[in-house]
Amino acid sequence: MASLPVEVVYGLYFGVLTGLVPAAVAWLLGFGFRYVTGVTVPGLAVVVLSVAIAGASGGLMALADPTITQSESQVRLTVALLVVLMGALYAHNRGDAFANDIPRKMSLRKLTERSLSTDVVELVGGRGQVSVTVTGEVGDIEGYPPVPLDIRTSIRNGEWTFPADIPLVELESRYADRLQNEFDLAAVEVRLDERARATVSAAAPVGGLSKRLPTGKRAVSVTALVPTGLARGDEVVVVTDGGTVSASVAGVESVVETPSDADEDEDDADAPKAAPRAPTAVGGEGRVTLAVDRGKVESLLGSDAERFIVTSRGVRREFELVSLLRRAGKRFSRLSVGAEGPLDGVTLGKAGVRDAYGVAVLAVRHGGNWTIAPRGDQEVSAGDTLYAVGSRSDLTAFEGAVA
Repeated sequence: MASLPVEVVYGLYFGVLTGLVPAAVAWLLGFGFRYVTGVTVPGLAVVVLSVAIAGASGGLMALADPTITQSESQVRLTVALLVVLMGALYAHNRGDAFANDIPRKMSLRKLTERSLSTDVVELVGGRGQVSVTVTGEVGDIEGYPPVPLDIRTSIRNGEWTFPADIPLVELESRYADRLQNEFDLAAVEVRLDERARATVSAAAPVGGLSKRLPTGKRAVSVTALVPTGLARGDEVVVVTDGGTVSASVAGVESVVETPSDADEDEDDADAPKAAPRAPTAVGGEGRVTLAVDRGKVESLLGSDAERFIVTSRGVRREFELVSLLRRAGKRFSRLSVGAEGPLDGVTLGKAGVRDAYGVAVLAVRHGGNWTIAPRGDQEVSAGDTLYAVGSRSDLTAFEGAVA
């Protein structure tokens, strides 16, 4: 082993050789961060990085000269390590100081800052304003129930005005807050371009969904082939690769309002209004929110839903009655009472409609009001509208007599 002064000299030499690259990296790191972001990199991070780089360089040297790593070389290794650390810290400090002294022409904020086009700015009362509109469809946020159709439509057709002198990032934040507060949404994601056109993704109000969930149920959104006509409240069986799960439909991603029968015939505009039917799914690939027993949630989330099987909604008595009448050969007819006819100014009982014509009157519109299943004392006059049921021949004869 050489004398201590010689070992120190060897250590200085070895430290300079292995410390050149770490010092250069430390200078670039200190200069770059300070110049672009205005932030100084912590010294500990520079020390750790420099030791790692120096260790890699020293390892390569040890391959050429194995005596470097022997126990007799501990003094020179210690001196070399100190040289590397001091050189890296000094280089980092000089790079940071140099970046602080020269004029700063760019920053991270300026690199990422976006601004509105002057074409979309309107002057109102001496101040610039911009109107934000939604482009494309309103998307869903993964992990949340789908947004109802009426809320999607309101967001899609809405227009919101904001000051034009704020950055686009701030404008996106304000627009998202406005949508979330106005529609009580669980979450909103917004992206604006330079022409104030927004791409919006939203999550349905969680509070509204929880009110529809029975006790002991949890909401789970799954994607699968959705049957046409699926509506909220339907009972379904979800077929997965691991079995089947029974659930209730709490929400459907895309729905369409089912038109009423009155829309199909303008002549029936004054007919009694049927009870409104729930919006139904248009069918195809889609996402459905289900109310599932808590014990079945994990099995449903851990499997891929393949399809839905909708269970029967049951038979309503009025539909069953219509079906039975049609099977018996009966038909339905809508007709108007003519002036000076056998029904003009008399009651149904006095006219003896059932005995004389073999038909039954189901509804009468008299004086602007509808009467369902009228009694014999129901008065009828010219211009009234009747709904009757009977055989085809009896209805034809009845219509010819009263018209």
